[in-house]
Amino acid sequence: MKLLDANVLLYAYNADSPHNAACRAWLESAFNDAQEPVALPWQSILAFVRIATNPRAVNRPLTSGAACGIVRQWLEHPNVIAVGYGERFLQLFCEQVVEAKVSGPLVSDAALAAVALEQGATLCSTDKDFRRFAALKLIDPLTASALVR
Repeated sequence: MKLLDANVLLYAYNADSPHNAACRAWLESAFNDAQEPVALPWQSILAFVRIATNPRAVNRPLTSGAACGIVRQWLEHPNVIAVGYGERFLQLFCEQVVEAKVSGPLVSDAALAAVALEQGATLCSTDKDFRRFAALKLIDPLTASALVR
């Protein structure tokens, strides 16, 4: 299962991003690959809506209705699911925070890493900071879907 970071979603829908074409093509391919499910953590969905509608974050922000419509379209794909925190989340989260020695803004990364680990998923992100989580399997969509680890 592929679990997506918000940056992949944001790049795919921000035409001004230099990563737009690569992430858009990668995302469409992932959504249409019936062999492997795509998991959208609520953390990533909420970040997408928050950032994509923020005029201080993007040159051409989406309306809140448009952003929510995009999310609904994603979740209508037969192999796309929304995932939240499960019973093992806190344990995995705390392990990631301690082992990777994260604090401040990287705590959110540890939470996303814990969700991916709990789901047995490969985290798909362009953010190199996730490399600090040793147990995490990663794919960077900008490197032709190459497995990072």
